[in-house]
Amino acid sequence: MSDKSDAMGKKKDTSQWGLILARYKRNKLAIVGLVILSFIVIAIVSAPLYIDYEDVITQDIPNRFSTPSFSHIFGTDALGRDLLARIIYGGRISLFSGIVAVGVGLSIGLVAGGTAGYFGGVLDTIIMRLSDVLQACPNLLLSMAVCIALGDGTFTLAFAIAVTEIPRFTRLTRVSVLTLRSQEFVEAAKCCGTSNFRIIAKHILPNGIGPVIIAATFAIGGAILSIAALGFMGIGVSPPTPEWGTILSENRQFVRHFPHLGIIPGVMIGLTVACANFIGDGLRDALDPKMKR
Repeated sequence: MSDKSDAMGKKKDTSQWGLILARYKRNKLAIVGLVILSFIVIAIVSAPLYIDYEDVITQDIPNRFSTPSFSHIFGTDALGRDLLARIIYGGRISLFSGIVAVGVGLSIGLVAGGTAGYFGGVLDTIIMRLSDVLQACPNLLLSMAVCIALGDGTFTLAFAIAVTEIPRFTRLTRVSVLTLRSQEFVEAAKCCGTSNFRIIAKHILPNGIGPVIIAATFAIGGAILSIAALGFMGIGVSPPTPEWGTILSENRQFVRHFPHLGIIPGVMIGLTVACANFIGDGLRDALDPKMKR
């Protein structure tokens, strides 16, 4: 009997994930975004296999401002550095720092929001007022303040973006927990003597994390834009380390005469952000209960 119940449970889980996957596949833009973003990630991760890092930082003044060609696919910048190499390696900071920042903000937000929503009372008030303090300051200004206070560096850049994401995930998690904490399955777990931590981790969060995951997907695009904006203003990473916003900043005075120096990095930023948003749209449709048939 037990084996039969386990088999039925596994079949139900499989069918549920199958329905989610089927709904996701119906969103063509989401599939296109996933394919393109996967290609970008693979190209960035495998960069040392086909691009020498010396091409990123080595100056070649006689060949500066070269237009796209077979020897330099994206051309060269004002110092003769290969633009393709700088964009590929710059993506490691822009993309992965954004993912790490959202991951850190999501982790802290899940803990803080879950605690506030489940226990309530004074603890809820303290956590939400701290969240209000962080949310009262515009995200970009708060990121700038953190970067200026802690100094340049990739870690500082990711931490600064993560701080701005914490209030969003805290509030979303709290709302989900408040909706679920009075459900019958939670009351049954309490009657069985299950600890509060286990109830939150095993029963509440898995059932209410869908909207939070969707928000995290959209947040990745926003984090990439914020990192590029900070880099454009000269905050975050120090030259000659490449980053998409820094590349735009270095070449902005030459864009009028050499437009590829601004168009190519701008297209990379826009394409990556758009793909992340397309994936978020697909997840939202796939996880939306109203889409079930």
